Amino acid sequence: MKTGEGGMKYKIVTDAGNVKAQDGDLLSLNVIIKTDRDSILSNTHDIGIPQIVTVVSDSTPGIYPGDHNTMFKMLGEGDSAVFHLDMDTMNARTGQPTPDFFDRYVVFEITVNRHFQKGELTDSALYAEVNTYMDEQVGRLKDLEEGKVSDYIAKNNLETETTESGLQIVFTEKGTDATPNPTDTVVVNYTGSLTNGKVFDTSIQEIAEKEGIYNPMRPYEPARFTIGVGQVIPGWDEGLLLAPKGSKFKLIIPSALAYGQMGDQRGSIPPYAPLVFDIELIDVVPATTDGAQDTTGNQ
Repeated sequence: MKTGEGGMKYKIVTDAGNVKAQDGDLLSLNVIIKTDRDSILSNTHDIGIPQIVTVVSDSTPGIYPGDHNTMFKMLGEGDSAVFHLDMDTMNARTGQPTPDFFDRYVVFEITVNRHFQKGELTDSALYAEVNTYMDEQVGRLKDLEEGKVSDYIAKNNLETETTESGLQIVFTEKGTDATPNPTDTVVVNYTGSLTNGKVFDTSIQEIAEKEGIYNPMRPYEPARFTIGVGQVIPGWDEGLLLAPKGSKFKLIIPSALAYGQMGDQRGSIPPYAPLVFDIELIDVVPATTDGAQDTTGNQ
């Protein structure tokens, strides 16, 4: 690899020969961000939608030679490259400590899909181009949703029960107790994933660690919430009402019963994403006769 400003190391894998990004331009990227221990932090390929970045002036506060803005200015449409950004330089320039899961570098593997050139365009005209492009990307995800579900079911040889709403359920163990009623409190362990197998959330620490999503700031314990009153996504409300206490089951939830056309707005769940949840219904606490409900967080 070559060495650039600020201790940055880089390799241009593909140079398509197009004009490189300049101040005010925007780039549509597919990007994998990793530690130098090869742990993946984020991957737009998992989400299925590109990331839009803005190239800013080198005089912008917080920008320094060898940072992410430096690498963006080395790229144009059709290019691909690998960058190792020096965390020691970042620490010296910004005062931010190096996280303990890095040794020295944060690694970016980048492919540029589109280059939106500012040129003489007004900001509104430039962003109109970007918005049209992103609408097309989201529309593509909508068109792919049904196929993602059918492919997942076929790949895993599942025989599902389908409700009128489109929710699908598969029991691996079916309990013998009664099913919950609306306003009952349920206690569950769960793991949520996209149909490509990417896990985005779980109540189980061992799975979080294995899948690279462990967060030491949150507790890993069974989730507890009131069912049938909108505390969770609609697919959970509907699906858990079908499961007797003690059941282990899989819910395949269409996006209309999950996060819909917006996704989760955190980058973990894209627009029009069908979701898969593996759930164990550990306990059901009946609502009291006066209608009191247990207080919980939102799944």
